[in-house]
Amino acid sequence: MELAMIGLGRMGANMAERLVRGGHAVRGYDPGEAARQQAGARGIVAHASLQNAVSALPTPRVVWLMVPAGHVVDDTLDPLRPLLSAGDTVIDGGNSNYKDTQRRAAQLGDAGIHYLDCGTSGGVWGLAEGYSLMIGGDAGAVEQLRAVFATLAPAPDSGWGRVGPSGAGHFAKMVHNGIEYGMMQAYAEGFAILKKKQEMAFDLGALADIWRDGSVVRSWLLDLTADALKKNPEMQGIAPYVADSGEGRWTVAEAIDLNVSAPVITLSLLERLRSRDDDSYADKLLAAMRNEFGGHAVKQG
Repeated sequence: MELAMIGLGRMGANMAERLVRGGHAVRGYDPGEAARQQAGARGIVAHASLQNAVSALPTPRVVWLMVPAGHVVDDTLDPLRPLLSAGDTVIDGGNSNYKDTQRRAAQLGDAGIHYLDCGTSGGVWGLAEGYSLMIGGDAGAVEQLRAVFATLAPAPDSGWGRVGPSGAGHFAKMVHNGIEYGMMQAYAEGFAILKKKQEMAFDLGALADIWRDGSVVRSWLLDLTADALKKNPEMQGIAPYVADSGEGRWTVAEAIDLNVSAPVITLSLLERLRSRDDDSYADKLLAAMRNEFGGHAVKQG
């Protein structure tokens, strides 16, 4: 099968290369010349314009978007829509908000164009290990692209599937990332406690290795944690600043809307926000309050 990959950043280029290795023909487009050159060296036919990449495709066309969530998706769809016809399919493999996905699917559906949302997990390891794909949208359109999804997944019959109607793929990926927030926070807190117990002199990388086999907390995330601890046990050169790309916030908002208690995910998100405050006014005020009511000493900063 032949398709166009729009967005040749690290994730998009890796996915395109995995498709090429699997026997698919991939045309690509990226506004950055360097990205296009790097993609070309990986077997991807990179075009200098969106129009050239799409017009070169056989019909019905298949276009995969790997661009940042938000307005960038709409900014890409605006010039893309006139290049497409009824029966074509657009796949959004990024981390779009599912409500935006439902809106876009309805707009393109009016023109007979299928819009599939594909929650994609696998990160930088996906090229070698395969991607976990959570797909929302028309069942028939998903089935027509079975060969593409089966190539990207860890195995043809596992690690991917249609999970529901339009928006379901991105909703599932949103919750997936919320769960990831909680798991990461638990690992980080646990290893922080171990490190603080200095009299035990734990080798955290070695301990993580022990947990990787047979332990109930074993996971691929723990595998990656063990590697990180062995490479840099003191976390030298890493600032205590943890970013978030939005999915955790959306998960917490949905939990509130659905009256679902999600304290672990919510607190893990709040801890990420806390990590960014180098000069916490709230902490200073807490210290001042303790001094006011109890005469507790205030550490001068």
